Amino acid sequence: MEKTTTLIQAYNQASYPLIGHGRRNVQVLKEALGQWDDEQDSDMYGKGVLIENFEERMASLLGKESAVFFPSGTMAQQIALRIWCDEKGIKKVGYHPLSHLEIHEKDGMKELHHLESVLLADEERPVLLKDLLDLKEDIACLLLELPQREIGGQLPEFAELEAMSAFCRERGIKLHLDGARLFEILPYYRKSAREVCSLFDSVYISFYKGIGGIAGAVLAGARDFTEESKTWKRRHGGDLISLYPYIIAADYYMERRLPHMEKYYREAQELAELYNGCHRMKTIPEVPVSNMFHVHSTAKKEQLELILTDIAIETGIGLSQSVRDRGDDGSYFEVNIGDRYGVAPKESVVKAFRLLDYKLRLGAGKTPAK
Repeated sequence: MEKTTTLIQAYNQASYPLIGHGRRNVQVLKEALGQWDDEQDSDMYGKGVLIENFEERMASLLGKESAVFFPSGTMAQQIALRIWCDEKGIKKVGYHPLSHLEIHEKDGMKELHHLESVLLADEERPVLLKDLLDLKEDIACLLLELPQREIGGQLPEFAELEAMSAFCRERGIKLHLDGARLFEILPYYRKSAREVCSLFDSVYISFYKGIGGIAGAVLAGARDFTEESKTWKRRHGGDLISLYPYIIAADYYMERRLPHMEKYYREAQELAELYNGCHRMKTIPEVPVSNMFHVHSTAKKEQLELILTDIAIETGIGLSQSVRDRGDDGSYFEVNIGDRYGVAPKESVVKAFRLLDYKLRLGAGKTPAK
């Protein structure tokens, strides 16, 4: 019996997979290490020239007094919220119902730090000023994720951000930025990282999402805040003896990819337009506000997987490696643009979308008439 090719197999074997920067393998580290002298000393338990210089550069980039490198964003953000709640004497934090802390961390904030979440807005849009005006209970901190990944990378307008920042400062509420994809939103806002971060008391950024490093994060803010975060990092077991592979990769790929964020953003808009031109498909947002968006289809998950598999095999264009179920509403998948999209031949991409539209109209597995 002939073995069926799965979607992820077809995507990985495609000549031109369109998502992200490339395969996450040892080559990512080898490429970054090639820029360093073998005699460079590693960091030791959070200290040393390598880590301290990097942290200083990140603090300057974000416009904050100080920054601390963490092995994970999950750790960094839970610690930030714990510090603000302890300072305020209130164990409640406000954030979006689809925040990473609420749906992906096994209630770590609640179980480890005994903090409570106050869910704001609904699941279809980002948090806005009106949600803060409707608050019925006191919170120590408000966490805003920019962009809001689980709803396609949607963003509030910058004026809305400024209004929410002013609201928090007037009421003594600390404002924390989940900026895992901070650099990806700067082309839309037409602002610098410093300008966006100036609205927030504390900021977290990731080094493996749009940057494409191995792992790791930075938490930035006032010096007394970051010094306290170091104590909590030790308590969490985050002071690994050395973090230099993460730091070296972060440093290398930031230099390589930050200059291309505008390009990724424009290419995401171009790709979204192709999806929106297909039968039974739409993107959220309709016009992307960063390098990421979601593609929704009325086709069932199994049908869409077959169609995308066929397209990868027939055209060499990999559109997605996975599809998620939306029940009676169909299915969806996430798109984020990096280095890969720009190298795919435009004529091949257009051919793939013609085939996608055809198959969505007539059903999976059919070949268009010539």
